[in-house]
Amino acid sequence: MKLMHIADLHIGKRVNEFSMLEDQKFILNEILRLVDEVRPSAILMAGDIYDKSVPAGEAVEVLDEFLTELVAREVQIFIVSGNHDSPERLNFGSRIMEKNGVHIAGTFDGLLKQITLTDEFGPVNIFLLPFIKPAMVQPYFADQELGSYEDAVRVVINASRVNTEERNILVAHQFITSNGKEPERSESETVAVGGLDNIDASVFKPFDYVALGHLHGPQSIGRETVRYAGSPLKYSFSEVRQHKSVTILEFAQKGTLDIQFLSLTPRRDMREIKGPLAELVRAGLSTGDSAGIPAAVSSESLCQDYIRAVLTDEDEVYDAIGQLRQVYPSVMRIDFENSRSRQGGDSKSAASGDVARKSPMELFEEFYIKQNNTEMTEEQRQIMQEVLEQAGGADR
Repeated sequence: MKLMHIADLHIGKRVNEFSMLEDQKFILNEILRLVDEVRPSAILMAGDIYDKSVPAGEAVEVLDEFLTELVAREVQIFIVSGNHDSPERLNFGSRIMEKNGVHIAGTFDGLLKQITLTDEFGPVNIFLLPFIKPAMVQPYFADQELGSYEDAVRVVINASRVNTEERNILVAHQFITSNGKEPERSESETVAVGGLDNIDASVFKPFDYVALGHLHGPQSIGRETVRYAGSPLKYSFSEVRQHKSVTILEFAQKGTLDIQFLSLTPRRDMREIKGPLAELVRAGLSTGDSAGIPAAVSSESLCQDYIRAVLTDEDEVYDAIGQLRQVYPSVMRIDFENSRSRQGGDSKSAASGDVARKSPMELFEEFYIKQNNTEMTEEQRQIMQEVLEQAGGADR
C-alpha cells in the first residue's frame, strides 16, 4: 500500500505582504501530478491546512478544488487540524464528505478517530489526532491531571488501545522532541515560549509511522518513522536552503516500510542575494554566480524569485528598494551588512535614562546612533534642528 504524506499547506498565507495564493495553486497542481505518477491509496494531510482560523473565500476555493481533484482520482484523504486552523470550520461537512473518502478530524472528541484500509497483507489502521492542548483533553479524562502537552497526547493514545499486532499510522500536528533534542525550526512557525508544547517521540511507540505537521523543514525526530513532511513551499527566508518535497510511504507486511521523497519545484523560489547594490542589479541582468547566485540559475528565473537582498554598500544608498525592484519585482526584504552594522552598539546605541526629560533632538540623536552605529555629523544636526524648529518640536 502506498500513501502520500503532506502538511502545512497554509492556504491563504501572505509572506512579507506578498500573497502566496497563486504559488499555492501551482504547488497543489504539482502534488496532483505526483499523485497521478505514484497512484497512492491515500494522502495524509497533517494540519495547518489554512493559514488563518477564518480563511478568506479564495483560500476556501483553493482547498475545495484540490480535494475535488483528489476525490476524482479515488484517493482516500485523511486530514487533521493544525494550530492555525479553526477546528470547527475545518470539520464542517466532514460527515457528508466521509462518504467520498474524505476523513477529517478537525475537533477533538476524546479519542483518536480510526479508519481502516485493507490490502493483501491485512489491515492498515489510520488514526487521526487534531492539534490538541491539555485544556482540550482534560474534560474527557477528569480523573487524571494533565499538566503538559505530552501528558495529554499520552493519555489519548493509551485510551485508544492501539492493536500493535497490526500496521498503524498516526496523523498528528504537534511539536515533537526526542530525549531533549529539538528538531530544526523555521521563522514562519509558531513557537511556544519555554518549550511548553514539547512532546517526546517515545509516546508514539504503538505506531509504525507518525505523519507529522507543524514544522516546515522535512525531517525525522526520534526515529526515521516519526517524520515531519514539511511545508510544500518556503514561507520564510530561514527556509531558503530547504528542499521541499512530499513523503511517499510504501507498506508491505508489518515491520516493512519504505520511505521516499519526491521533490517539489515551486512557481517562484525564495532566495537570498548579497553584495553592493550595483552588483546585485548587474547580477539580475546576466547569468553567473556573482552575489551568491548559482551559475545554473538564469537571470530570468532569478528576477522572478522572491528575494531577500543583503546590501554591503558602505556609502548611503538612495532608494535601494526602488532600484532593486526594477530588476527583482518580487524583492521582499532588504537588510544591510557593512562596517556600521557590524560595529555593535555601545552605551549610546539605545535611548536610555528618563525619556520624558530629553529633548526631541536628543531622542533623535540616540535613535540615529542605534540605526547607524555612528554619531550624526554637525551638518546633519543642523538640518535636523531646522526640521524640528519648523515642526515646533525643538524645545519642550
